[in-house]
Amino acid sequence: MQIIAGLGNPGGQYARNRHNIGFMAVDEIHRRYSSFSPWRARFQGEVSEGTIGGEKVMLLKPMTYMNESGRSVGEAMRFYKLEPADILVIYDELDLPPAKFRMKTGGGHGGHNGLRSITAHIGDAYRRLRLGIGHPRDKKLVSNYVLGDFAKVDGEWLELILGGIADHAELLAKRQDSTFANKLTLQLEPEKAQRPEKRKAAETGDATTPPAPRPAAKGQSHIRQARQPKAPALPTSGPMAEMLKKLLGKSGGQD
Repeated sequence: MQIIAGLGNPGGQYARNRHNIGFMAVDEIHRRYSSFSPWRARFQGEVSEGTIGGEKVMLLKPMTYMNESGRSVGEAMRFYKLEPADILVIYDELDLPPAKFRMKTGGGHGGHNGLRSITAHIGDAYRRLRLGIGHPRDKKLVSNYVLGDFAKVDGEWLELILGGIADHAELLAKRQDSTFANKLTLQLEPEKAQRPEKRKAAETGDATTPPAPRPAAKGQSHIRQARQPKAPALPTSGPMAEMLKKLLGKSGGQD
């Protein structure tokens, strides 16, 4: 079993906030899979149990407000006797542009108060899905920005990335994070699907698939040719030529 926890703040006034994109993601997974039970209050949050691709999953939305998210996540983890690696946290990331995302396991909290709280309660070895919301470019504006609603113009990319997460949630449930990341990237940036190495990476789940090797050169490059040692040009007439003939023979040492 694993827990997929989306972070946000409870209450209708926060529902469309940028800070609540984690809630939005787990809500979309919940809508997509009929196996999940209705939301109910538990572990200081709202939970729903179900299966994705045959894997047992509990969706969790902490109702403790963002800064105390660890209380809810920690309580659920301890109840089911899970390890931090069994926890996937979905949250907003200021340092990523809108419609971008990153998957990783472990690491610091990066100043995110929700992660700070979770790390304090369960350690830092949990999985993370960071969803970019952009940055207001002024630290003084950050609080109002994250607690502000998404603009109407954000609707298109927001629907695309949340739908993509739900489309590939089975890979998250099976802990195939690299394959999930590749599939979602190609869905968000379809032009990359034309690149053979990216297509192969999405199919195999190898996030670090190297580019195809360059074909061997048919001949040496002009730089290498220039580096080849050349026989010195010897004089063929004059006193120096006569001296060389005596030293090297009649041919002057040349074939």
